[in-house]
Amino acid sequence: MRFETSVDIDAAAERVWRVMTDVAGWPEFTPTMTTVEPLGDGPLSLGSRVRIKQPGLPPMVWQVTEFTDGASFAWQATGGGVTTVGTHVLTPRERGVSVLLGIDQSGPLAPLMGLLVGGRTRRYVRTEAESLRRRCESGDAA
Repeated sequence: MRFETSVDIDAAAERVWRVMTDVAGWPEFTPTMTTVEPLGDGPLSLGSRVRIKQPGLPPMVWQVTEFTDGASFAWQATGGGVTTVGTHVLTPRERGVSVLLGIDQSGPLAPLMGLLVGGRTRRYVRTEAESLRRRCESGDAA
C-alpha cells in the first residue's frame, strides 16, 4: 500500500520544519496521535527512535532512516509482517511551503493490512497534513 497527500502551508519554511520535526508535540495539535515519545536525547535526526501510539493502533517504534535538515525525513517501523515507511517532505514555494506526507507498507502481510486499516491510514495521513497546516498558520507553532 502506498498513499501520499500534500498540503500548501502559508508559513515560513523554518517554522514548518520546526513544527514537523518536534514530534513530541504532535499530540497537541493532531487527533491522530495519542502519545509520541522520543527514545533518546536531542532533536530528531538520522537514527532517532520514537515510540508512537495512535488511536486504534498498537504502539510502534519508528526509526529515522533518512534525514535532510530543513527539507525531509523518513522513518520506518516494522511489526506483524509489515514494514511501514513514513515520509515527510517540505518544498519551498513562492509563498510558504508544500508538505508531502507519505506512507508505504510492504512485506508479506501488507496486502491484508491495507484491507484492514488502509482507509484509517489514509484518513490519518490527511488529518496530519491538515493539522500541520492549521498549527503552522495559526501562530501557535513554537
